[in-house]
Amino acid sequence: MSLFGSMQIAKNALSAAQLGLQVTGNNIANAHTPDYLRQEIELRAAPTQRVGNLLLGTGVEVRAVFQRVDLYLEERLRSSISDLANNEAQEKTFVQLETLLGELSDTDLSTSLNRFFGAIHDVVNQPDSSAVRNVAVLAGENLAADIRRLDRRVREERADVNERIGVAADEINRLTEEIARLNIQIVQHEGGGASPSDAVGLRDRRQRALTLLSEVIDVRAVEQTSGAVNVFSGGEFLVFDGQARRVASVQTPNRGLMTFELRLEATDAPLRSTGGEVGGLIAARDEILGGFIDQLDEFTRTLAFEFNRVFAGGQGLSGYTELTSEHAVKDPTAPLDQAGLPFAPDNGAFQVLVRDNRTGLTQTTEIRVGLNGLEDDVTLEDLVNQLDAIDGLSAEINRDGKLALSSDSAHLDFAFGDDTSGVLAALGMNTFFTGTSAGDINVKQTVRDDPSKFAASQGGIGHDANIAEQLAVLLSKPLASREGGTLTGHYEGIVANVAQNAAAVRASAEGFRVFKNTLEGQKLAVSGVNLDEEAVRMMAFQRTFQASARFISTVNELLGLLVNL
Repeated sequence: MSLFGSMQIAKNALSAAQLGLQVTGNNIANAHTPDYLRQEIELRAAPTQRVGNLLLGTGVEVRAVFQRVDLYLEERLRSSISDLANNEAQEKTFVQLETLLGELSDTDLSTSLNRFFGAIHDVVNQPDSSAVRNVAVLAGENLAADIRRLDRRVREERADVNERIGVAADEINRLTEEIARLNIQIVQHEGGGASPSDAVGLRDRRQRALTLLSEVIDVRAVEQTSGAVNVFSGGEFLVFDGQARRVASVQTPNRGLMTFELRLEATDAPLRSTGGEVGGLIAARDEILGGFIDQLDEFTRTLAFEFNRVFAGGQGLSGYTELTSEHAVKDPTAPLDQAGLPFAPDNGAFQVLVRDNRTGLTQTTEIRVGLNGLEDDVTLEDLVNQLDAIDGLSAEINRDGKLALSSDSAHLDFAFGDDTSGVLAALGMNTFFTGTSAGDINVKQTVRDDPSKFAASQGGIGHDANIAEQLAVLLSKPLASREGGTLTGHYEGIVANVAQNAAAVRASAEGFRVFKNTLEGQKLAVSGVNLDEEAVRMMAFQRTFQASARFISTVNELLGLLVNL
């Protein structure tokens, strides 16, 4: 081989070493850059040269600069990131919910329940005391306020979670558009697969965008032979080559909240993403918080109706001169159990007591409430006719569709007793609690204005404390509406359900954290930058560069001697 050929071989080696130093330096500089994939150069023998009958090597050449990556491992890692983000979103929601419940503290709902029913025990012990009844009414107001407060705070937390779902559409669109734009640039730089080298810097940025997108929603990325990646989520493609499909937030009503739903703008099809932070937030909004709201409403309805059902069959220290039901009836001619009342009454009866304050005499009339599913089932009109027929009492249906009662004389008052039908509680007559959910429960205004109306007696106005005794044990009494369960058990079941589900989500999140860390360790072994290894490579390339430079210097000296001969 000629000296010029040797010079060319040394030049190739010098260029390969120089490029190797550049790639190694880039790896070291990005050792702590998120989602950076280690770069390597691929060296190969340069094409041979024929000299006479001889084939001589021409040195080394750099075939490509490529990224060291395991695509299957990257896909598994993105999946684990989505699963972890999903569980962590639910985990944070459970932490907030447990904080709002505040169990085992002095401000939790169970403490308010015990204080309220403890105050009713005091009424049993001192039935003639208006002050004790006032304390019971105040305890009832505090209980209702605590229930409303818990309901409001949970709904506020649910609204915050919903807002985070709504803004996720902007983040999804930003990332998918960035991926589509990088797809175009990568294809241009790599020549659609014609170049053996990777568009390394662009691929790193796309890899980072895919990782961030997998934290928001669950995605599947499929790389094409051209170098572009297609991104799918929930069976719908979000990125196809250089095209990105935009996602919009659409509001729909749910449990009193205008909830956000992610939809594809082009087709208006829902984005059915069950993973990522969005999937966790949707589960937190609809299942965790929404489910808790439903359970709290059910508990409140049970508490209010069962308490009112007993309370409505009793009498206070004083009677009523006029009273209007809380709940209206849409169709006065329909059977009461089909008239749209929030609580359905049963077949039974109740008593109406009309007392003459001058003589102390009480007239008791039984009102039948026939609800057997037959043609003669009692309607509101039938009930009004029976009540209006009682001496000293007038009954009517007012313009709002509510039952209105009044005494015919100033010296007459009335009360109720022994309601086996539950119709008084269903209508909201002579009741303690108002409202039908955790958001609107309260103590009836007439009882708040006059605590002597607290119905503690069963034998007559101001007669005994039998009703108060029944109310005092209601918290632990088996209820037919709960299939033998108790109010205490009902509430404890709600709290236990939150605690158990929170523990399960925490365990699941911890498992996903461990799994993600394991996959990240495997990724670092394949694609991560090891500074010690890079230092060794740098020294090797440096020595190669020095040797090549020395070889060029030697050949140059020989050329000089040859020219001077």
